[in-house]
Amino acid sequence: MNSRKAGIEEIIGKYQTDTMELSRYLPWLENKRGEKLSESYDPSKGEGTTMMFPVFDGTLMNFVRAAEKTVFINRNYMYSMKKYGMKSANDELKFIEGAQITDMQVLGDILSSYIIKGRVRGLAWTEGVKNGVYLAVITKMKELIEFWTSPF
Repeated sequence: MNSRKAGIEEIIGKYQTDTMELSRYLPWLENKRGEKLSESYDPSKGEGTTMMFPVFDGTLMNFVRAAEKTVFINRNYMYSMKKYGMKSANDELKFIEGAQITDMQVLGDILSSYIIKGRVRGLAWTEGVKNGVYLAVITKMKELIEFWTSPF
């Protein structure tokens, strides 16, 4: 039992600070769930001579930058996604719902999948807000940390 407690304390020590940092965005994520957070900017004003590109919500970009600085970001996130059979946002939400403190790295891998994919396909960042995965994963991380750090 002592080794389990030590393991949980190690998990808390590793993830607590970054979890609390990201939890600052929970009210915003809850407010924006389901909304479109990017617009297409066409510098040619419809003449078709230049390429359109997405312009993202400023708070979304601050969230992405904050997430990129955390211990949760793992370039090998796809191994967890494959191991736990997460192929869609519904699969991710189902996993998040049942996650335990020992699943913190997998929760981080779910977050990583959106943040890292967004570097190449920027709309992945908005998908995480729209489908509620960001909200669910950060809420779960916060709940787990608070549960294991609160006195009994």
